[in-house]
Amino acid sequence: MFVLFLFLDGIGLGPNEPNKNPFARAKMPTLQSLLDGHPMVKDIAPIHNKRASLLALDSSLGVSGMPQSATGQAVLLTGRNVPAEIGYHYGPWPNEAVAKTLENGNLFSKLLQAGKRASFVNAYPQRYFDAIHSGKRLYSSIPLAATSAGLSLKTAADLSSGHALSADFTSHGWHEHLGIPNIPEITYFEAGERLARLASQNDFTFFEYWLSDYAGHGQDMTEACDLLEHIDQVLSGLLDNWDFENGLVILTSDHGNMEDLSTRRHTMNPVPALLIGSPTVRGDFSISLNDLTGVTPAILSLLNIS
Repeated sequence: MFVLFLFLDGIGLGPNEPNKNPFARAKMPTLQSLLDGHPMVKDIAPIHNKRASLLALDSSLGVSGMPQSATGQAVLLTGRNVPAEIGYHYGPWPNEAVAKTLENGNLFSKLLQAGKRASFVNAYPQRYFDAIHSGKRLYSSIPLAATSAGLSLKTAADLSSGHALSADFTSHGWHEHLGIPNIPEITYFEAGERLARLASQNDFTFFEYWLSDYAGHGQDMTEACDLLEHIDQVLSGLLDNWDFENGLVILTSDHGNMEDLSTRRHTMNPVPALLIGSPTVRGDFSISLNDLTGVTPAILSLLNIS
């Protein structure tokens, strides 16, 4: 059994209101085909059918205030109610308390200690590593968890060789914004194909997509719909090459944001847990999946790690 964790930052399950929720407005035929023809909105969850399940997960976790990225991601990667432990939601980057939680054991480290093959497939440019080493930049929760577990972050060389993906899926941003033209650009469909291939080579594969959170803060409906339609093309390439009997896709988030463009702030909406794979695996996986704390335990159980 192998797992692909698709982390989309800042997406919640909002109301079916096309005037403010791009999930209710964007053309997403691949995603909607998984959801019995529905858009991914709050009032359709839960769904369980032949190929997919959609659950609504609480990201507030009984702690007052708006859910934030650093603590939400730390919960997803540890199974611990980090906001409750430290007394507040925090983000976007981890403070000392959140960092200590991640460094003292997380999903990546538990997988590696159990002898599993785990990979974090986002590629980073050299200027990112330079900024980290100089102290001008901090790791966000996900790369902090990966590096503290002993994983090396993927580089431009990994991206060029097809062993990683760019944060925007296609590497267009490396050309347009980073000024690195020698990285091969791919289509969104090809990015999905690559994700399927990389996932099949590991027990656990993680990909982080943060442009969704940026789009939510930007409140631009056209941009948000374009982004979702690109994600749908990635899903198309992924599903065309997915092993439904032996693989499980988990698509989830840390907090709501993009599903309500009437505000620049995060939201209190639940986040989706979209599961793609065999009905039996999805059924077992989702038994105790009610909030963000359930994700790591469910992955460890699926991969037979106590």
